[in-house]
Formats: sequence, structure tokens, C-alpha cells
Amino acid sequence: MPNQPGLQVGVYVDVANIAQNGGYGMHYNVLREFACRGESAAIRLNAYVVHDAERARDDSAYRDGQRGFHDVLREQGFKVIVKNVKWYADEKGGRIGKSNADMELAVDALQQSQNLDRVVLVTGDGDFVQVVQALQNRGCRVEAIAFDNVSSDLRRSADMFTSGYLVPGLLPALERGPKWGEIGSRVRGVCYYFKADKGYGFLRFMGRISDNLWDVDSRKAGSPYQSVFFHVSELPNNFPLADLPSREIVFEFELTKAVKKNELQEQEGLQALKMHVVRNSQGGYRASQPPAPVPEA
Repeated sequence: MPNQPGLQVGVYVDVANIAQNGGYGMHYNVLREFACRGESAAIRLNAYVVHDAERARDDSAYRDGQRGFHDVLREQGFKVIVKNVKWYADEKGGRIGKSNADMELAVDALQQSQNLDRVVLVTGDGDFVQVVQALQNRGCRVEAIAFDNVSSDLRRSADMFTSGYLVPGLLPALERGPKWGEIGSRVRGVCYYFKADKGYGFLRFMGRISDNLWDVDSRKAGSPYQSVFFHVSELPNNFPLADLPSREIVFEFELTKAVKKNELQEQEGLQALKMHVVRNSQGGYRASQPPAPVPEA
């Protein structure tokens, strides 16, 4: 294996799981950048896709769409591993399609791990918990990325779990306008501080992809995170304030300049407007609808 700067990284994407659970349209170039942060080298980039060969024979739009998607993956350096749907007859004579690439993904990750330092599993499937533990026992650092319906066991087993909603640019642009992190842009973050009696709190969002994601203190110059003030009036209607602060609830919000200083801000910073809930793994309050986009002039 040639000498490379940084860590040797393997990325394994359960494409169907991600697409069906909040990650449809995920940008694979951003995924690669995130997985290989810190000048790490991509040794393995595997994407496991489900393909319905029967449908492809009769549906040209599906066939062309699948080919185009696979081509995009290959352009980003991913090896596309195709798992064909198998059709079975049920007791009533109906047809049931089944396809699962879990076994291929697990075997590949374990066999290829001898050349890897960091393994990034892009899935929320709890069936991979034992794979995570086996990789860790082989000396690999294992990270998981997913969006919705994420197994709590998988989150706890991985060395680091990152919600895909929080990675800048991983999903398609929320709307036309400023880039993520600029004034007027919409970003996603979590609430780490809330003062119920004063009616305000602070959100944290990832301003850039960086190797030191552990440095969550946004007051430090080298931290990749930024802190954002919010007032309860910007929360969705009927949001249960007792649920805050929480790192399990992902908010989407618009960035503006803070209108005034407060007891926790030494200088004017950022303020959140038009907040809504994107993901809530705590249960209870469900994800809320985003505000209606402003029509173009």
C-alpha cells in the first residue's frame, strides 16, 4: 500500500437505507470530503445499491436513472456493488421483492479493514452493531453517519456518530440564496443551552468540515462550530420547552446578525430565525414543517 498522509479510510454506504431514511439526494462528494477530513486517504469507497432488473427491462426511465446515479457514484471514486432484487410468491399468490446488501457490506468491511485506520459506515441499521464491534477489535476507529430512523445501539457502539443533517452541504441546498453559514442562509444545528425563565437559548452548528470535530467549544478560534442565539418566539408552535436543551433534536433555522448582546454573549454574534424541527430521536414532538419559501421577485 503506498504511503499516504493522514489516516487510511474506508467508506461503506448502505444506499437504500440512507435514501429511504432522510438522505435522498445525498452529495457523495461531500461525504467523501467528510470521511477523509484531516488529509486522510480514501482507500476504499464502496456504495451498495439495490437494483430491480425486471423493472429495468420494462421501465426506461428507471433504467436510465439508475445508470446515471451509478455513473455519478463512480465519478466520485466509489465502487458500486449492485444487489439485485429477488422476487418471491407469497401465500396469496402475490409477488414480494427482497434485496439486502448487508452481508456484502459487512464482509467487505471486515476483510478490507486490515488496511484501514478509520471505517465510516453510512447507515442507520442496527444490524451492523456487531460489525462495528468486530472492526473496533481489529484496531479500526469506526464512525457512523445517518439521518432518520437511526438505531440507538448503532449510535452508542460507534466511536463517533454524526447526524447527516448537520454536515454542511451533505444534503441538497435547502433553498436558493447564501451558502451554508453565511448571513441569510439556512443551516441545521442542536440546542446545547436553554434558559427557560429568560426565554432564550443557544444553538450550535458545524460551520465547516474539519478534523477536530471533537472541539465543540465555539469560543475557540480553531473550533469548526459556531454558536447561535435564539429566542423562544422563533421555536415552532407548541414546542415543549421542557425538551431543551437536547442534542437529539435537530433544528433548521435562518442565520441573521444578533440584534443585541445578552448575558452569555460578550459581543454581538449570530441569531436564529424561523426555526423548525428536522429530526427528533427523543420521540414526542415530531418534525415540523419549514416556513414557506419567499417567492422570487
